[in-house]
Amino acid sequence: MQREDQAARIGALQALKRQGVTLGDNSQLKDPKVQQILISEGKKTKAIDEKHRQRLTEILDEHGWPGNLLVGRDGSNAAWLIVQHADADVEFQKRCLELMEAAPAGEVELIWIAYLTDRVLVNENKPQRYGTQLGENFEPRPIEDPENVDRRRAEVGLPPLAEYVRFAKEQYETLSAGEDKSGGSDQ
Repeated sequence: MQREDQAARIGALQALKRQGVTLGDNSQLKDPKVQQILISEGKKTKAIDEKHRQRLTEILDEHGWPGNLLVGRDGSNAAWLIVQHADADVEFQKRCLELMEAAPAGEVELIWIAYLTDRVLVNENKPQRYGTQLGENFEPRPIEDPENVDRRRAEVGLPPLAEYVRFAKEQYETLSAGEDKSGGSDQ
């Protein structure tokens, strides 16, 4: 599921890049060719996300959160990634966040909880806590208590916000050029 998730997103980035679109540059969004790509790639990604959400729901109902002990770190990371991209179902994301937070120590990475916390908050139009969700031109979406964001990030093992934004820009360039050196994690 993780490979399919990432392939769809990378494919969309590459299709936009071929049209000369730069992530964060909204000036090109009115171009009919760009709109066609966004619609086409969006449909593909939405279908994949829905299929994965349904399958993960079955897993959650049967086993609870698929933590490190049950499915290994890679499997647990893949489950988190599916949830992270389930933006069409914030209640599902909130359910998963609760399960992740309730998991025994060592079963879920704190970084994944931070990312999903921010994703849920942003999806509810609230300020995020850790600055993991970026908007236009790689600017962090609104952050609660921004003066202390780097302290909160350090507490869960995230790098300082400025370093993260720089990395996100570099990662976008790598992915849109067709080179996947990310290890499959969502930034």
